[in-house]
Amino acid sequence: MVVKHFAFNPFMTNCYVCHDAGEGVLIDPSAATPGEQHAVVNYIEAQHLTVRHLLLTHAHIDHIFGCAFFAERYGLAFQLHPKDEPLLERAKDQAAMFGLEFTSSPAVDTLLAEGDKISFGEVTLRVLHTPGHSPGSVCFYNQHGAAVLSGDVLFQGSIGRTDLWRGSLPELMESIHGKLLSLPDATVIYPGHGPATTIGSERLNNPFLSGAKMPF
Repeated sequence: MVVKHFAFNPFMTNCYVCHDAGEGVLIDPSAATPGEQHAVVNYIEAQHLTVRHLLLTHAHIDHIFGCAFFAERYGLAFQLHPKDEPLLERAKDQAAMFGLEFTSSPAVDTLLAEGDKISFGEVTLRVLHTPGHSPGSVCFYNQHGAAVLSGDVLFQGSIGRTDLWRGSLPELMESIHGKLLSLPDATVIYPGHGPATTIGSERLNNPFLSGAKMPF
């Protein structure tokens, strides 16, 4: 699986195009401007990809700026965990909190659940429900390729914030320890912000984590 990374919008939110054998998925369309949106389109066209799925790790405003554009461009609806639908519905209110404007998001078609499988090319991503940063946060795990797209759950040297709507530090730590730190150490983490890292590196070096399960 090839993972192409973009960092867009004032929040420098990561957008990913993952592809294999001429098919791809777009994860977290953070592209807020026409220039950012067309940078993604240009890459997809240069790679001669057929986009099979549009995916959201969660529905905070910085991850969804490009939803309407890409849904129209590729004739697909975004897929999201149902517990984050209220965030998508209140996208304009989220934007207003940061002094930004936002057009209406398209409706979500497929609602993701723990264990769902998303296929493109020869790749399968498994959905891990990892609440805490938001109630419907999910990660997308490619076991064969030893990679996980973690959204805002786990970063290099940090963890997701929990002071937004229905965030929960105990839930976040349970998600990290129960779902992510159980993955092999060589698994590459592609987070919602910042550079890629690995499970093993975060297990050893992330100051928010410890070798033992957190006592929540």
